[in-house]
Amino acid sequence: MKAKSMKTAKVKFTFEDRVFYALVDTFLVVILILVAIPMWSTITLSFRSNTFIGSNLEGMFLPPWKWSTAAYRALLGNSGFLTAFSNSIKIFALGIASALFLTIPLAYVLSIKTLPGRKFFNVLILVPYLFNVGLIPTYLVVIRLGLTNSLAAIFLPGAISTYNCLIMRGFFEGIPEELKESARIDGAAEWYVLLRIILPLSKPIIMTIGLYYGVSFWNDFFNAMLYINNNALQPLPILLRNILMASGMNEVVEVSAFGEAPVQAIKAASVFMAAIPMIIAYPFIQKYFTRGTLLGGVKG
Repeated sequence: MKAKSMKTAKVKFTFEDRVFYALVDTFLVVILILVAIPMWSTITLSFRSNTFIGSNLEGMFLPPWKWSTAAYRALLGNSGFLTAFSNSIKIFALGIASALFLTIPLAYVLSIKTLPGRKFFNVLILVPYLFNVGLIPTYLVVIRLGLTNSLAAIFLPGAISTYNCLIMRGFFEGIPEELKESARIDGAAEWYVLLRIILPLSKPIIMTIGLYYGVSFWNDFFNAMLYINNNALQPLPILLRNILMASGMNEVVEVSAFGEAPVQAIKAASVFMAAIPMIIAYPFIQKYFTRGTLLGGVKG
């Protein structure tokens, strides 16, 4: 018997469907333009020289062979830039590690439906989330713990985010109870269930929450401004802020051995350089981002 060739079924779109998809495509293109134009403007602005004469629109179409790297040389030539960048990397890595180390167990405990007093503990963590205690109590706690002039003062106060904890709790609740119960019947303790069953299935939510924490710690300059007075411990956002404040007094910043760089170019270069690590990291975890967020928001 000869096999009959299978014809590919063609999806027929109605007029309403085509109008809908056209509107969606148009909307997405508009969003892309709104995001791409400021980004391209920032990049081209960072490569302008002090000899450039023209409007911002003309600068956006400046050919690459007329670009100047004076602004980047000015930032990289700063004596404290590498130290500040290293401090930011330490805060980024230690902050994510400590935040996940504290958030994962808390979210897992709150996801156990048979936990005695589960509703009470859920309300207990929601109250500070809804009613923020403010800056002064947090400042006093950091001072009393002796965390001033240490990198821990930047990431420990925000090591547990109620919002991130609730998202992770919702993800854990979506994992079938049969998997947990089978391990418990075999005599596994809760920590074993968490480490050997829950965590291997939770890679999307761990990567997603890790990204949330990482962006927060990388861009944080307020805690560093409050708790760190030692210049050797200042992170990158503080250094860039100081450079911008110092350069804001002059139209042109003198940079030894590098010539001159316009203030606006230095500001744009600092913004772009601060965003580079997040731009590099995001494509590697993009496939987990949407899945982790959606699955984590289903329950809870």
